[in-house]
Amino acid sequence: MKKLTFTLSLLVVSAFLFFQFTPKNDNSQFLKTNLRIVIQDDLGNIQEGATVTLYGNNDDYRKSENPVAESQVTDKKGRVTFKDLEPKVYHIHAEKGKMNNNNLGVQTDTLEGGKLNKVAIVIQ
Repeated sequence: MKKLTFTLSLLVVSAFLFFQFTPKNDNSQFLKTNLRIVIQDDLGNIQEGATVTLYGNNDDYRKSENPVAESQVTDKKGRVTFKDLEPKVYHIHAEKGKMNNNNLGVQTDTLEGGKLNKVAIVIQ
């Protein structure tokens, strides 16, 4: 019985030390970097059905090419969420009918890694 208790104790301590001192992969994030965008008109009304496209740099935004992900359409709360992004600056194009956000604050701040970043965009 003492041998079994000693063996189990040794096993538990070994497992603890193994997991405690195993090198961690710095590239793995528990939480992904996401961006939630809310689209509003110039009166503050949310805009369901607006198309939102996300670009990784100003040149791509200006040329309307190489979006970071497939364009999304806002839900009934005027929201879209782009997931698994890099923590950097993005450019946003939003439009609904004749309304858009051209020249109305199309650039985000640098996204915070591992968080749900939120931004409101005005279209007119």
